[in-house]
Amino acid sequence: MFEVVAYHIATTINIRQCRTLLPLEILFSDSDELYLKNGDKKFIYIFRYGLVSFFNHSQKEQGIILKSLSSILDEVNSPQLTESIQVEIIEGRQQVAFDKVILPNFDSEYIRLVMLNTSQSVALDRYSEITDQLLSETNEHTAYLEKKGRLYISGVKLKKFIGKVLNIKNQISENLYIFDEPDSTWENENLNRLNLELKNTFDLKTRYRNIHERIEIIKENLDLFKDILDHRESSRLEWVIIILILVEVLDLFLFRLIR
Repeated sequence: MFEVVAYHIATTINIRQCRTLLPLEILFSDSDELYLKNGDKKFIYIFRYGLVSFFNHSQKEQGIILKSLSSILDEVNSPQLTESIQVEIIEGRQQVAFDKVILPNFDSEYIRLVMLNTSQSVALDRYSEITDQLLSETNEHTAYLEKKGRLYISGVKLKKFIGKVLNIKNQISENLYIFDEPDSTWENENLNRLNLELKNTFDLKTRYRNIHERIEIIKENLDLFKDILDHRESSRLEWVIIILILVEVLDLFLFRLIR
């Protein structure tokens, strides 16, 4: 029995630096991913959005790799979000269960799909936590609006909050390939079936949609907040104009009265 373990270790990982840092056999590499073979039946999968996945590595071996990667990270976080799944190799058999995957052989593409989907699950956990926090902050403002009839957030802070939400939305779109099928599945029916079954097991598509819907709800609230603040600012400018007109009229009246 083998195990795939995925960790979230940073916001971003520089793939080019990883290639230099880990002089291992490269099975696949682009600007977003690095898939490595680390000796006999051992694989490492690194993603630009801060995920590292291991196949058939002991905890000690994982710790050595993670410590090595920490030297090129802008931030050093102890891995908190993790996901794991057992992998069993049985010749001629392919099956995905709740807590175990059975593969027909040690084909690197089969293992890569398991590592990819496990890593995507961890990424979804991370973005779920982030959007939960953003929604909680948004709810605080809506609750205050309901109770007091006004907002207590300034225009600058609101713009920063909107920017933060949009950045998270962009990161999710750029980093998660939940609805994209890997190239390796296009011409191999077994790989395609494995990929679909893994997505279903990790419930990736439903979790992705939930995060996306949560962000849309937050964005709708922030658009409303922006309209309220714009109206408040517009009303303030109207009062300034009215006061200036009154001052001008009084000044003219006093000038004529003196004369």
